Amino acid sequence: MSNIDLSKRVTQEDFGALVGISQPAVSGLLASGVLQKDGTAAQWLLAYCLRLREQAAGRMGAEGGALDLVQERAALAREQRIAYELKNAVARGEFAPIGFLSDVLGLAAGAVADRFDQIEGALRKACPEISDDVLMTVLGVVSSSRNEWLRATAQLVDSTIDRMQAEDDATEAADAWDAPAGDDDASPLEAA
Repeated sequence: MSNIDLSKRVTQEDFGALVGISQPAVSGLLASGVLQKDGTAAQWLLAYCLRLREQAAGRMGAEGGALDLVQERAALAREQRIAYELKNAVARGEFAPIGFLSDVLGLAAGAVADRFDQIEGALRKACPEISDDVLMTVLGVVSSSRNEWLRATAQLVDSTIDRMQAEDDATEAADAWDAPAGDDDASPLEAA
């Protein structure tokens, strides 16, 4: 590389050779506004060094956008707090996987339903003089209550599973939007 007069304009290739980057990278710096089109080699060098300092200090992302460290730290702290709350809830027995909870709820409902089926025999044994009309009324109310309880339990489990599936689908869609396949520099709209 020949000597470069820093007080004059320089080609993209020469500036790239001076700082150790490719001509397309210099072109990208010009397009993003880091380097001014009519700038001298000294101005480009100062602008390029300033950008490197900002990146090294964490005040700017690699793609040139400004980072808000306070917001980034707050988001990280929030996610850490949520993770600790979840771990504590699991340790206290306040949280379990939905599949496990639905299995337990189903077993409990079945056990209660089996007990309801034993009411007729228990009533006949405890009150042998009970009339058939009274017994049928009591058994009708118990049967209706049992069936409604089983229906409501199944509906609750189904709606909870559907809601959790919708939340998982939304999270997956957001993750796919944030991480487009292919070119790392392309935005999600460009990737589409």
